[in-house]
Amino acid sequence: MNETPGSVAEISTKLRRIAKLAHDAPELAFTTLAHHLDLAWLREAYRRTRKDGATGVDGQSAEQYAEHLEENFRGLLDRVKAGAYRAPPVRRVHIPKGDGSQTRPIGVPTFEDKVLQRAVAMLLGAIYEEDFAPFSYGFRPGRSAHQAIDALRDGIMGMNGGVAIEVDIRKFFDTVGHEHVREVLRRRVRDGVVLHLIGKWLNAGVIENLELSYPGLGTPQGGVISPLLANIFLHDVVDVWFVRDVSPRLSGRAQLVRYADDMVFFFELEADAKRVFEVLPKRFGKYGLTLHPEKTRMVKFSRPSRNPAGDQDVVRPGTFDFLGFTHYWGRSRAGANVVKRRTAKDRFSRALRRVNEWCRQHRHDPLRMQQQGLARKLRGHYAYFGITANFVALQRLHQRVRRTWRKWLSSRSRAGRLSWQRMTAILERFPLPAPRIVHRLGT
Repeated sequence: MNETPGSVAEISTKLRRIAKLAHDAPELAFTTLAHHLDLAWLREAYRRTRKDGATGVDGQSAEQYAEHLEENFRGLLDRVKAGAYRAPPVRRVHIPKGDGSQTRPIGVPTFEDKVLQRAVAMLLGAIYEEDFAPFSYGFRPGRSAHQAIDALRDGIMGMNGGVAIEVDIRKFFDTVGHEHVREVLRRRVRDGVVLHLIGKWLNAGVIENLELSYPGLGTPQGGVISPLLANIFLHDVVDVWFVRDVSPRLSGRAQLVRYADDMVFFFELEADAKRVFEVLPKRFGKYGLTLHPEKTRMVKFSRPSRNPAGDQDVVRPGTFDFLGFTHYWGRSRAGANVVKRRTAKDRFSRALRRVNEWCRQHRHDPLRMQQQGLARKLRGHYAYFGITANFVALQRLHQRVRRTWRKWLSSRSRAGRLSWQRMTAILERFPLPAPRIVHRLGT
């Protein structure tokens, strides 16, 4: 691919111009965007697209697409400009959910479709990054889940505790109404080509077990454009509503932290929390969304109080989960009550199940290969869950992984269970990475 630093700089300049216009005119609806979709734009979209993902329904890999890259780009661009582009069906696969008893459907687009979705996402992202609220962290450049949980912790500490509302939208990506998404988009984007492309992705078929279907609801989960569409939609449904309609009517302080469809409201006063909790189903229902009745809950999370005569807490606050972490009140090294986070039970169990299944499948591999595979899994776990005050949970996982590995190594032979003396010798030769704190978050 003939790509020059100048072309990348030119795309960056165009994106900054779009962003500046969006910032300066927050009520403006963009009517001309598609002219930016040229060969240079597609090249940049290609550069930003992952090349190691699973193949779509056409079976074409990124490497195969790159064999005739410029020719493919020209053909793609011609079809887009002529309105002849047809969004191919996505290949549906299922991955386990947190509790292990259910699966989550994921759609796998073709590689070419990923590139085109990335190109459109670049346009929309330049606009909506100027609109999105500072408390929205999911799938945004320069933002992360760790920033979200740290912002939540800082807000709770600043209010000295209060009441949390955990929100769980039932099958969000599968139930979003297409017309609701189009309605929200049209407030900011009225370019016919861009809206037409998004409509095609929303209506693209799904192939599962060799059967083609056309769901009338949902966004193309697994597609490049899906997280951005979710953010655009929920920005209007939740964020704008919270800032414009909710916060001014409250008696005390309040906070919202959102990571895509995962969100927590936090209130200084219980009365405010109750009022919002009552109207949440109506607000989401207005946009065709349903809250999970058991997972959406209100939790008293006040700072623990003490009785004057002893050291025992007389009021035990509840706990709540957000982004894989259970939030709870604990003691700092200085003895003060602070908000801490530990690995949520469902995430811990999920990690163990995956390790157990991997060890079962690879128990006959050479020990070096097994050690390398388990080391990758542990490092990946530490990279996310290795936060301040969560070391005990990391240690517990490390110990369970060692036991699981020993169990499946024992099954390779009829000689009986592998002794811990022998296992210790194996671990000395093929050590597993020790737990470590990667993110020094607030304590």
